Formats: sequence, C-alpha cells, structure tokens
Amino acid sequence: MILQATFLFISGAEIAFILFIVIMVFGADKLPEIARGLGKGMRVLKDASNDIKHEITKSAEKSGIDTSIVSDVKKELDNVKDELGDFTGSVKRKL
Repeated sequence: MILQATFLFISGAEIAFILFIVIMVFGADKLPEIARGLGKGMRVLKDASNDIKHEITKSAEKSGIDTSIVSDVKKELDNVKDELGDFTGSVKRKL
C-alpha cells in the first residue's frame, strides 16, 4: 500500500507551482534571504511563546494553583489517541 504524504492538502505539483511563482516574483537570489528571515521570525515566535508558558506556569505555582492537571490531561489524551489509533488501524481504507 502506497500512501502519499500531503501538507495542508496540497499535492507535490501544487507545491512545485507555488515555488515556481515565488522564484519568478522574488528571484532566486532573494529566496535564501526570505527563508532566513522567516526562520528567524519563527524562532522568535517560538521563544516568545515558551517564555509566556514559563511565566504562566511560574505564576500559577507561586499562587498555589495545581499545574499537574495539565500533565494528567495530556496523559489521558495520549491514551485516547492510542486507543483510537488501534481502532482505526483495522478500519482504515485501502488505497
């Protein structure tokens, strides 16, 4: 059985067409600079979100709020996901 990976329901041909248009609009020499800028922006966003999570957790612990519920919910979600994966494994349609 061959499965084709899709990214946001976009096929390989559509991705190639989008890349072609991007190269035509910005030029091949500007593409690395654009990618570098996007990478730095994503890194800054990730660091900011991690800082916010850390501050919220720290202030919750300081206030005496029980933060272990997050790990309990995550464990339960993982269990449900595993059980659902086991169930759908036998039901998946064949391509």
